[in-house]
Parts: sequence; C-alpha cells; structure tokens
Amino acid sequence: MAISAKDVQELRRSTGAGMMDAKKALTEADGDFEAAVQILREKGLAKAAGRSDRENSEGIVVVAENDEAAALVHLKSETDFAAKSDDFVKLAHELAELVLAKGPEAVAEKAEAVEELKLTVKENIDFGQVVRYEKSSDTVIDAYVHGGGRAGVLVEATGVDAETLHEIALHIAFAKPSFLSRAEIPADEVERERAALLEITKNEGKPEAAWDKIVDGRLNAWFAERVLPEQGVFGEKETVASRIGDGTINRFVLAMVG
Repeated sequence: MAISAKDVQELRRSTGAGMMDAKKALTEADGDFEAAVQILREKGLAKAAGRSDRENSEGIVVVAENDEAAALVHLKSETDFAAKSDDFVKLAHELAELVLAKGPEAVAEKAEAVEELKLTVKENIDFGQVVRYEKSSDTVIDAYVHGGGRAGVLVEATGVDAETLHEIALHIAFAKPSFLSRAEIPADEVERERAALLEITKNEGKPEAAWDKIVDGRLNAWFAERVLPEQGVFGEKETVASRIGDGTINRFVLAMVG
C-alpha cells in the first residue's frame, strides 16, 4: 500500500527514528502504524527521543510503605488519559515497591518497561519526585496520597504521634508548603520579595517611619505561606508548629500532578 509523507512524519515524531527508517518500517508493516513502531523498536531505531521535550504535567503519585521504610514515586505523562491507563498505573505501583525495597536508584531497573510504555502511549513519560524514607525507632513517618494520586506526601517527625502527623500530611497536601524553615529559602528570593513589598508600601502612601515595620509584617505573612511550621493548619489560626508542640518535623516531600 502507498505510504504517505504524513504517516512517515507521524512515525518519526512518535519514535525519534530517521525518515528513511520510518518509511521502510511502514512499508514492511503494510502501513500498520503500531507494527511499524515495533519493527523500529526491535531494530533499535525507536528512541522515543522526539517526545522528551514535550510537556508532561499529568501523571500519578504513588506511595508504598512497610515496617522498614516508606517510598513515593511520581510518574509523569502528557495526558490524564495515559495516566489512568492500567499499564501506567501498574508500572507506577511496581516502581514504588521497587523504590521501597531498594531505594530511588532502583527505578533504573525498570528503564525498559518505561521505554515500552512511552511507545505504547506515545507520550513523554518521565519521573518527578522519587523518594525513600528509612524508618527508625526514634521517628514516625506518614505516607499519604490525595485525590487518587493527584498528590502524595511523605513526612517524617520526632516526638509527634501518628494521628497528629497524619493530620500534618493532609495539611501539606492542602497548603502546599515549599520549605521546612526560613533558612531554606534562597536569600536573593527573600530580598526580591522585601524590595517588592517596600515599593507596594511606599505606593500606598504609608508614613516613611512605618515602612520597615509594615514590610516586616508583610514579609512574615509571605514566609507563613511557604514555610510548613509557620502555616496555619488547614488555613486556621493555629500553626503547624503549635499543633506538634515539642515535636519536630525532620523532613517532608510533596509531589503534585500538574
């Protein structure tokens, strides 16, 4: 059958193969697109590289947990349709279990499966956050997935009971903090915000003698939007720091689809 230039171009876009290789594969497959993809793959010519620069803001976040550790894997896709497919969800869970057992670097063991999925769904499949927290007798860890995999949280604390820490995990998914302390925020970012707040304050016609105090107050509010312990739990007045009392949040990770 006749092979159109459009068909060749689509095969090239989907696999990263050269023009002549794509045309030969389509000819060999009698125009069957999926068969041509498989032919190129078997010949080592399907790189799926052409998709690597396409936005992949969809996907799924999966967590896995046992007595020794907790793991989180964010597998990214271009569309929600692909992310909800059985093969995609199954691979995400397999990856989470692998990371739980061996650590984040173990995802390399599934490289072939990831490449296979790229060819199957014809999308840019890649990893977002891949994290494993080791458990100890001195800490407590909560692993939480929100919205059917739209967000996932791992949070580790010392001196915090499991029920309270789970509440904090839910809060993290709700409030989306970026930092555990003010010290983690880059100094240049803080200075840019301070300068912007100063200009806003000046333009409002506030008395010059009050500028520093007003800017400090607004900057504190800016910190409270980003720093976990300073956030109000679920937007209420009580802060996370107050809720955990003498306990300490050691670390957290938030992975989000979108």
